[in-house]
Amino acid sequence: MKTIASLAILAALAAGAAQAQDPPVTIDSHVDIPFDYMGEPRFDVGKPTPLLVDLGKMERGGLNAAFFVVWVPQGPLTDAGYARAMAQARQKYDGIGHMLLKYPDRIRLATTPAQLMANHQAGLLSATIAIENSYSLGHDLHRLDAAYDRGVRSLGLVHVGDNDLCTSSQPDTRHGEPAMNSAADTGMSDFGRAVVQRANQLGMMVDVSHASDACVRDALKVSTAPVIASHSGARAVLDHPRNLPDDLLRAIAAKGGVIQAVAYKEFLKHDPAREAAEEKLQDAVAKAAGDTKYDSDKHDYLPAMAAGMAKIQQQHPLPTLDDYLEQIRHMVQVAGIDHVGIASDFDGGGGITGWADASETRNLTAAMRRHGFRDADIAKLWGGNLLRVWGEVERDARH
Repeated sequence: MKTIASLAILAALAAGAAQAQDPPVTIDSHVDIPFDYMGEPRFDVGKPTPLLVDLGKMERGGLNAAFFVVWVPQGPLTDAGYARAMAQARQKYDGIGHMLLKYPDRIRLATTPAQLMANHQAGLLSATIAIENSYSLGHDLHRLDAAYDRGVRSLGLVHVGDNDLCTSSQPDTRHGEPAMNSAADTGMSDFGRAVVQRANQLGMMVDVSHASDACVRDALKVSTAPVIASHSGARAVLDHPRNLPDDLLRAIAAKGGVIQAVAYKEFLKHDPAREAAEEKLQDAVAKAAGDTKYDSDKHDYLPAMAAGMAKIQQQHPLPTLDDYLEQIRHMVQVAGIDHVGIASDFDGGGGITGWADASETRNLTAAMRRHGFRDADIAKLWGGNLLRVWGEVERDARH
């Protein structure tokens, strides 16, 4: 049984879809941020920045809302490792908070679907906070409540490398983890199950992107609410371990969840030559900057990197909007139009030809229309489906 608020949101979405060129609301469920977000002048998103998502780009492109991601890299499961991860997460929470405090006339926090829609109707952008890699909880269930209090409404269980919650779709083989196979895929731990159960009670969406197949299956069993994949692709279209197989697309849909199709090059197009060229460029830019190791926050925004990436793009073009729509169409065919959404992974490696940053958001809407999607379906893909799931998770929360 849907709440009155969720029914009102769905009615507003349907009405808007029938009469506006822009969808009723556009939500990107996965936008990364650098660690010094809002800390350095170049990352002050109220002004023009080198980031793929800033407030001006969102406003010009018609991107109404984004889930800003508190990501930390996987490290050792030790007290020192947890402490470092928690400190890194605090830095990103603080950056998002600084943005919201500095630009309240342009962007506001949204901790409920109704709040997001109210912001949009008032002409404001919305920011929702998402965790990517629950390693930053420091193996302490109480920190999940603290994250909820900070505004987190989407909980990504794992990233690259297994953590204390579950196995990853991409084990950290460089640091000794075994390559992914059925024997190594142990799925979810008891702590992971406790985290999922508490997320359900709080009203926080459980996000299975990056999780191993066994972990996704365990999350579906444990969760009493629908789950999401905040930024995933279809393995049947491109065989990559980060993409979901058709049986899991169907399983997430059967539980009422949503898979947010991700516009990330490696999950849309197999191009080892480009990958090798990018790694070579990263090493060269790092060395030229006097560093022994590439650091995305430090080196990605240097002029030398921009020039090098432009040359690589000429030789090894990124996937296109048509490639992205091929994935979306497959996911819709398998999971159903009510269970697919949109994610860019901007500033985390995302960006394709035609949707290179948030200012080009309307290009994606136009591409959907070219591929035969009706306005009502586009409204679902651009935010309606995610808002429905979020509303159901919120409704069933017991705090």
